[in-house]
Amino acid sequence: MKNLLHFIVRFHFTILFIVFELFCLLLLVNYNNYQKSQFLNSSNSISGGIYEKVSSVTDYLSLAKTNEELSRENAKLNNLLGSSFKSSVDSSFMYSDTLYRQQYIYRTAKIINNSVNKQLNYITLNKGRIHGIESDMGVVTANGVVGVVKSVSENYSSVISLLNSRIKISAKIKKNDYFGSLSWDGKDYRKALLLDIPFHVQVRKGDTIVTSGFSSTFPEGLTLGIIDEVLTSSGSNFQEVKVLLSNDFKSLSYVKVIGDLLKEERIELEEGVVE
Repeated sequence: MKNLLHFIVRFHFTILFIVFELFCLLLLVNYNNYQKSQFLNSSNSISGGIYEKVSSVTDYLSLAKTNEELSRENAKLNNLLGSSFKSSVDSSFMYSDTLYRQQYIYRTAKIINNSVNKQLNYITLNKGRIHGIESDMGVVTANGVVGVVKSVSENYSSVISLLNSRIKISAKIKKNDYFGSLSWDGKDYRKALLLDIPFHVQVRKGDTIVTSGFSSTFPEGLTLGIIDEVLTSSGSNFQEVKVLLSNDFKSLSYVKVIGDLLKEERIELEEGVVE
């Protein structure tokens, strides 16, 4: 308090001058229309600029939350798509009094670790067992396939990236349904190889490659990429097809994890046939 009084006493002439200047400015603005309009226009311009800057900063800081909300909404929409349901009707009966039974369920997750420059690349998600994530679930984005869940803890899960030479995805050419296996050769992070396509099958640059649906990991028809180049050799019965992947693995952020609700039934049946 003593310092404040000392400051006022020391600079009382300057303070009085500023007060009188502000008072005169107030009188000038209130009793002169032109000055008043100019003052209001200037203040609106300044405050508008400040609000715009504040809004831009706020929007930027809330991008992560916005992306997560959008990812969650996309998962909800995926759960409602017809491709997530399996028909339960045949020529003679219908069960559960419904035409369709849901087969696939989508859960959102955020990538918290990712690699693209190794031979065996993995991705870490911020969701785990308590969120319903299990091993061998498929991982996708709106653009296409990302990988397969390998291991799960309570709160996190590890995904074998499509950029991993140990993973093979059952794939097919969309226009003619010829199928093979898609794998990464460890070279270009944007390209993979589609193998086991017979020599007589006509393939063209730009043809779309999708999942075949032959495994319980991915539904049929999810995008993998487009044909970038076709390599042939006289000593082989199969073509080697280079595929430009639909996902840019260096820019991944949010993903969807696919659960097959009928997976156990299918596996049990197929294992019984093998035995």
